[in-house]
Amino acid sequence: MAEIIQRDGTWAFDGDTVRITPGLHRSVPLFRQTYGEIAVPLAAVSGVVLEPERRRGRLRLRLREGADPLLQGTCGRLPDAADPYRLTVDADRTGVAEYVAEEIRRALLLDRVPKEPAKAYLLPGPPVPVSVRTSDGTVSFDGTRVRIDWSDTSERVKRATGPRIITMGDLVQVEWLPHTGQEDGSLRFVTRETVFSKLPPEKDPYALDLWGSARRNLLTAIVAAAVSARLPHPSTRTVTQNVEPASDHHDVLLRRLRELGRLHRDGVLTDEEFAMTKTAVLRTF
Repeated sequence: MAEIIQRDGTWAFDGDTVRITPGLHRSVPLFRQTYGEIAVPLAAVSGVVLEPERRRGRLRLRLREGADPLLQGTCGRLPDAADPYRLTVDADRTGVAEYVAEEIRRALLLDRVPKEPAKAYLLPGPPVPVSVRTSDGTVSFDGTRVRIDWSDTSERVKRATGPRIITMGDLVQVEWLPHTGQEDGSLRFVTRETVFSKLPPEKDPYALDLWGSARRNLLTAIVAAAVSARLPHPSTRTVTQNVEPASDHHDVLLRRLRELGRLHRDGVLTDEEFAMTKTAVLRTF
């Protein structure tokens, strides 16, 4: 057993699995504490590096492309501090860190683990149900459907449509962008009907606009990972699965415009809001 224990967390390698446990120190980001322990099978690993620095180093585990639903759902955009495959190492423990890294490298060679992209997820992803509250609303996923309940601070066009429920059969993919503090993020659920729609997140009833607490908004990456783990693996998708026929595309546009017209007639949207949203819809199509 090769093991390194730091206040940032613990890595333990038994020859088959790298078990990563986040530390309990207050410096450990909320995302990593919430995501919890990860058991990474050796078959999912492409490499490991130790990046030494003057006072502290960083141990990084590299995973094969397509092996992890978390990295797939976030497109590798997790901030460094929230990356669960990164361990901060004190200067006096770099020798232990290098030993752990060398043991992993040796096992990769002995097992002849390929570096090519994985054809299936090798990690299970987060357990469900999972629910995260953001400034734009609360997103929940129970393994079969996604539900978004809008908050009082959401755009009126979103609140007027009521809770959004999306079944797994309708979902094509998840698009996640982090909220960095300087720029808003987003969590968008792309369905067969909305695959061509690129409304701004604040207007899109299939997307959460992530603003407010960047620390809490990062937790939406857990939802993105849980949904991605239960979608068909990217290697099995074809172009035709993700593209609607032109007639369906036209029908989506008409349905969106009819919905906006109804909200306008019912007095939910003002003339100005209706005009702005209608223009945004037409521009995306």
